[in-house]
Amino acid sequence: MPCLARFLQYQFKSEKPVRIFLIDGDNFERKNAARQDFAEIGNKAMVKCRESARRFKSLQFIPRQEYLTPENVEFLIDEGDIVFVGVDNFATRKVISDRAVQLRDVLVISGGNEYTDGNVRFHLRVRGKDITLPLANSFHPEVMSPRDKNPAELGCGEMVESQPQLVLMNNLVASHMLAGFYAYLEGKLDYDEVYLDLLTGQARPVRRSAKC
Repeated sequence: MPCLARFLQYQFKSEKPVRIFLIDGDNFERKNAARQDFAEIGNKAMVKCRESARRFKSLQFIPRQEYLTPENVEFLIDEGDIVFVGVDNFATRKVISDRAVQLRDVLVISGGNEYTDGNVRFHLRVRGKDITLPLANSFHPEVMSPRDKNPAELGCGEMVESQPQLVLMNNLVASHMLAGFYAYLEGKLDYDEVYLDLLTGQARPVRRSAKC
């Protein structure tokens, strides 16, 4: 987030004020400090918005203290939005994918990773046409038919512990999410997905759609 905000404040030129919505119903806990950077305990969206607003005064940060669900997605993702997805479940990715295909113009940038490998995926729609593939497609059946639950559907007794993650891999995925965003701004986003491997240093872009 800080790298994106710094880029938008100092290098990105826009006629209108840039607004960044942070959507998260989860709270930061000290046990996650090894891979998450928050200044205080509390709801992640609210804490990060307060922190970012102090550092990047020309941007507008708006927190949404809720999980993204089928019931609220149409109010949270709208025409012309650029959506950065950093969730750890397939059910939420399916909700985002279903919403994106309803819109005429949208860019979805989704990052995901295991401990030392991961990928970044890009869904670009322009004038109602898919330039790159949606998150839910035949190459990713885990998103088309998710077996997990949206966090909003889980009760207290059902909360699932996140798989161990490495902050170095998180940062690598985030860097490639931003790289794809910059390529989009330059009109050069011509791939659907990037596969990453921290240990081998590989970053392999893949074009799956017929025409990018």
